[in-house]
Amino acid sequence: MDKRQLPLFNLAPTRVEDIGPQTPFKATLPFFRDYLASEGKSEHTLAAFMADLALLSDYGQEKTPISQFTTRSLNDFLHWMEYERGVPCSRKTYARRVTTLKVFFKWLHSLKALSDDPAKALIQRSGPAPLSDALSPSQVQDAIFAARQFKRDEVWDARPLFLFQLLLQTGVKKGEADRLLLSDFDLSNSQQPVLIVRHKGADVYKERRIAFEPSLVSVLDSYRAQYQPQERVFTCTPRNLEYILTDVGLSAGIPFKLSFEIMRWSCAVRDWRAGVEEEAIREKLGLSKISWYETGDKIRKLVAQQIEEEMAEDQDSCGSVDG
Repeated sequence: MDKRQLPLFNLAPTRVEDIGPQTPFKATLPFFRDYLASEGKSEHTLAAFMADLALLSDYGQEKTPISQFTTRSLNDFLHWMEYERGVPCSRKTYARRVTTLKVFFKWLHSLKALSDDPAKALIQRSGPAPLSDALSPSQVQDAIFAARQFKRDEVWDARPLFLFQLLLQTGVKKGEADRLLLSDFDLSNSQQPVLIVRHKGADVYKERRIAFEPSLVSVLDSYRAQYQPQERVFTCTPRNLEYILTDVGLSAGIPFKLSFEIMRWSCAVRDWRAGVEEEAIREKLGLSKISWYETGDKIRKLVAQQIEEEMAEDQDSCGSVDG
């Protein structure tokens, strides 16, 4: 029988070591899912990545040997997905799907199933996405001042300041903040307190240890005295935490809505301007090296934008004085 006519199941590998250049695309997917799980990816991430690759099957590549994929054929697929499929595709979704392709083919290349990585040269997004907002140093001070003014039962409410400072200094995501436990704060060294951000996915535990400023400990103590949390740090819903951030921003006169995402960018920009190394910021945010390509570039642009605006304000101030 002509090998080219072998049915799909005859070429399906029974173990990851069996994957080779002629392995059909679809036959590799269960092993790729196992790989993602072993890397500690969440169920949400697993579902998103596998759904992205399912689109490649829908594009008619289900039985295509993996060695037949090229950068050009993958770009053709992305063009179909964005313009010809008939389903809206946001910049964020597009970028994630490109990331999925990059992670998938890089994995195949690492197995030596492919001699070259056809996804390496793919463009990360379809067009320049607008930069996110990030707090400038002066806006940070305005927000801290505003957070200190909030009251609960006619006394100072520590929660707005604690939430704001926690996010500014650690850059944790909304879901991560919601899952925080009191035991995640390692205060054994009063001069170098650490927040432990734990993540569990497919029976694989990962954690990030994020140092924060000692001054935040006293705010944490005030917060605990007021709210009496027993295990979880925050006793309200993530939506309520979003409302608190919004209120802080409004009270501080911030020209954009404060959110967990804005605080995450603000944390990264603040660290960058303080001279923290790129790799340390990447690890602090829990980003993969692939994700960092785009994120790092945006942070650089945000920093440059802030410095340019500050220089313009200084010139305006000097002009006013001279006048």
